[in-house]
Order: sequence, then C-alpha cells, then structure tokens
Amino acid sequence: MKYSLLVLFITLIINPMAVAQHPWLDKTEYPFTPRKFQINEHHMNYIDEGEGEVMLFVHGTPSWSFDFRKVIKELQRDARCIAIDHIGFGLSDKPKDYDYSTQNHALTLEQFIVEKDLQNITLVLHDFGGPIGIAVALKYPERVKGIIILNSWLWSSKGDPEYEKFVKILRSPLLPFLYRKLNFSPRYILPKSFGPNNKPEKRILKHYSKPFSKSSERNGTLAFAMSLLNDQDWFETLWEQKEKLLDKPMLFIWGLADPIITPKNLEKFKLGFPKANVYQLEGSGHFPQEERPEDVVAAIRRFKCN
Repeated sequence: MKYSLLVLFITLIINPMAVAQHPWLDKTEYPFTPRKFQINEHHMNYIDEGEGEVMLFVHGTPSWSFDFRKVIKELQRDARCIAIDHIGFGLSDKPKDYDYSTQNHALTLEQFIVEKDLQNITLVLHDFGGPIGIAVALKYPERVKGIIILNSWLWSSKGDPEYEKFVKILRSPLLPFLYRKLNFSPRYILPKSFGPNNKPEKRILKHYSKPFSKSSERNGTLAFAMSLLNDQDWFETLWEQKEKLLDKPMLFIWGLADPIITPKNLEKFKLGFPKANVYQLEGSGHFPQEERPEDVVAAIRRFKCN
C-alpha cells in the first residue's frame, strides 16, 4: 500500500499537468509520461518508454495510445516503445479548424519519425494506423525493420457490396450530427466492436469517450469517417505499391470476431504478403491489443525473435 502511494505521489510530481488537464485519466492504467511534439502549431502527445530497438505504435479511430497500454507495459522490457496520439485524439491538441485528413496524419507521422531520427523501426499499426503507417513505410523503407498489422486494410473498398451499403450512411447529413453532438464513434461504435466475451468495463470505456468531451473536439473522428468515403483511391495507391515492402518481415495479428474489419480483409493481406506471419485470435473483436494483450505480446515476441 505504501509503495502504491509512493508511485502515485511521484507520478503527480513528475507530471502534474497531465493529471490537471485530464482528471479522468487513470494513471494506474496508463502509467506513462506524456510528451509533446509540436506540429503545425499544435502539440501531438506521444509516449516513449523502455530502451532498445524502436517499436512505433500507430492507432486508429476513435482510439489513442491508451489502447496499446497493456502491450507496451510488457514490451517496454524488450524495446523502446513509442506511441503517438494523432492530432485530434487522446491527449493531443484538438483544434476546431484543422486538416484532419488521413493523408495529413501520415505526413505528421513522417515528420515525427524524421525529426526524432527513428531508425530500425518495427511499426505496430491498427485500424487507420495501417494506411497511415504504411504510407510512411513506403516513403522511408530504409527506416523500417518490420511491420505488425492488427485488424486494418490497405486498398480501395469500392465495389464491395458491404462497403457500397455503408456509403449511404457516410453520405447521410445526419452523420456529422451523430459524431459531433452525440460522440457517436467512441460511445456507440467502439463498444460494439469488441468480441462477445471481451466487453470492456465502463471505467475503461470512459478513456475512449472522455478525450472528446466537447463537440468541438470531435472533428478528428468525423474526418476519419469521411475518409472512408473520400480516400478510397488513395488507399488503393498504397496497395499498388506493396511490392516495395515484400522484403520486410511482417506479422498480421487478427481478431476474427471483428464486426467492422472482417477476416476477409486478413485473407487479402495474406494474398498480398504471402511470406507474412499470421496469428489469429478466435473470439477477439476489433481491438486484440485491448481484448487479448497477453496473446498479442506473445505473438510479437515470437515474431521479433525470428
């Protein structure tokens, strides 16, 4: 008990601003020191834990570096674990007027990697982090040692019957209202994306909704939804360049009970990267790193040892 109180006291002393600005943040769950990277006159939050070869974690929507916390707590013993929060997400700034396009997030990640001079990187990419991270890997393959992808995609979905049905929702004038006024993405979509037996507790779920407490802070999540409507051609250009990365060691970790990015996406990845390692998780939904962190850590360690 005394040790726990001492850890809490040190955390408050070292990082009082994070606690003051984000009173909802459970520092036991997320015991990392937030750091700031200035980009486009705004601050992007990131964490940098451990030593050794770099593992760079890139999240999707509506999440942030918090969803990798359990994995990072373990892997920081083996590697230098860096995880960013895209502008508009997590503990990063959320300007009302900003270019929240997926392409701009990729440019931000690129600038972060270059300015920090990160080399020999193992990318860990989830959801929208997939195309964002791959866009940078295609541009700087010499900086990338390996790639780990969790429940993501890398191509146009045009013509897919499920996507074409979804387009009607994306074009609805009601969608901006749902995202901005009801915080729809973290409050409704995210909880339903987990596997049937892996539903997170309310105290965990609040860490996904609280970063978007104000309607003016929700433009980032809306922009990612609009990216699914507007950026299909850009996704396809990434897929068409995949040969540039065929020599990179690659691991796919996939929650097979994902109702959003289904296993057929994994099958396409396997066809495009036939030498990749594959680790499938029965019963896990869209967030294997949140739902089955022990299995994810074990799969990554096996991959890194090969």
